[in-house]
Amino acid sequence: MVLGQLLQLLAQPAPGLFGLSAPARPSPALAHALALNPVPAGASGVVAQGGGPQAVVQLVSQARKQSTELKQKAETGNEKVVVEVLALMFQSILTEERIPPAVRVWFARLQVPVLRVALAEPAFFSNPDHPARKLIDRMGACAMGFDAAAINGSALEAEIRRIVQVIEQYPETGSRVFQLVYDEFEKFLSRFLTEKQTTARVVSVAQQVEQKAVLTIQYTIELRNLLRDVPVRDEIREFLFRTWAEVLALSAVRHGAQHADTVAYKHAAANLVWAVSAKPKRSDRARLIQNLPTLLRQLRQGLTLMGVDGAAQNAQIKVLTDTLADAFQSKTAAIPQAHLDAMVERLVNLEDLMGDATLGEVPLNVENVEMLLGIDASSIHVLADNGARVDDAMLAWAQELQPGAWYTLDHNGGAAHVQYIWQSQRNQLHLFAAVDGRSYLIQLHRLAAYLQAGLLVVQDAEGLTLRATRAALAKLDANPERLLG
Repeated sequence: MVLGQLLQLLAQPAPGLFGLSAPARPSPALAHALALNPVPAGASGVVAQGGGPQAVVQLVSQARKQSTELKQKAETGNEKVVVEVLALMFQSILTEERIPPAVRVWFARLQVPVLRVALAEPAFFSNPDHPARKLIDRMGACAMGFDAAAINGSALEAEIRRIVQVIEQYPETGSRVFQLVYDEFEKFLSRFLTEKQTTARVVSVAQQVEQKAVLTIQYTIELRNLLRDVPVRDEIREFLFRTWAEVLALSAVRHGAQHADTVAYKHAAANLVWAVSAKPKRSDRARLIQNLPTLLRQLRQGLTLMGVDGAAQNAQIKVLTDTLADAFQSKTAAIPQAHLDAMVERLVNLEDLMGDATLGEVPLNVENVEMLLGIDASSIHVLADNGARVDDAMLAWAQELQPGAWYTLDHNGGAAHVQYIWQSQRNQLHLFAAVDGRSYLIQLHRLAAYLQAGLLVVQDAEGLTLRATRAALAKLDANPERLLG
């Protein structure tokens, strides 16, 4: 709507004014003025002093003065319109109080480079995905959640400064340099947002949670396939599918799929299947008696890895040993050794055959996170899926959130100021970090439910450039004479 108004404004007939439909170079006098005064007067000095609120006020005044001088150099009505609209847009950006002054000081230096692009590329006004607009919106959204003390001297401020200086060094490259530094800024964010030690640890654990979930699904599927035609009692099937598949997955995540412990757990699965099968031969019974202590030790070791110990572990082991006792006396046919060998071979090399599993709900909870983290996770709020119904549009929105943006999160009646910092490889887990050190690890469907219920609200829904355009149009509606004045 706002862009449509602006395009209509720019296309309306007026003396010397024509529709902006094709790239154009600035008139000679304006081009000379742009080259002569690339930044507002005194901007370098303000930056050197460390920008503050008063510095921003000073820069706004200087930028307004510079725009007036540039408009006087413009030789066409079209140029005057573009200069005035850009001036009003940057006035809005520079007075956005949610952005720390130190960042707004650097934004002031983008006014002339953006003006060059807007004069040459009319798509700047009509396309919200224009590289210059995307860059300003992204940098503004990422900086918006920091106060002056937190951002001064930070890596984010340094990166914004570097980006502005790169743009200033290549004044004739148009939108290409904006696209280049936009891509570089996205790469920077992927490092910057997760570089804190505590955050990096949570991200690592979240990745392991998702990886473990995928592996658990894969091991369960494979065990079901391998035991489809094998005569195994339901108690053993239940143990292998619900417990031992998770042991295999957790060991693979912690130690590696080919680690000695993980391989031993895979052998234990096949050995358990053999152990609970019938033992009609005396040699088979003797072999079971000889191997049973090792098998039970491996089973207990796997359960301990899962955090199952004490009475709970003894109860599980008792179910297994009771089944073993029954099998010891059974006279039915035994499972062929060749089948068991094939089962071990398949499990040992399963990772080489895995595709990208379709991942449903990740079994996410605080205990799961603490088990992988190895420390108390009291500062990590785990918001697992709870079955809430969400629209497909909300799920799509949840998967498109941009890292770096700031949100207000209403969780358990308290409002938290959080930054979206990470999403897992399969987009099932999402991490938000608050300025006080708390983290919120949220599953996809729960995230969509929070968005749908208005419990997670982005702090900059429009974006800097669209909001600045709206402000510019309001001022032009009130005082249209300033366009060509």
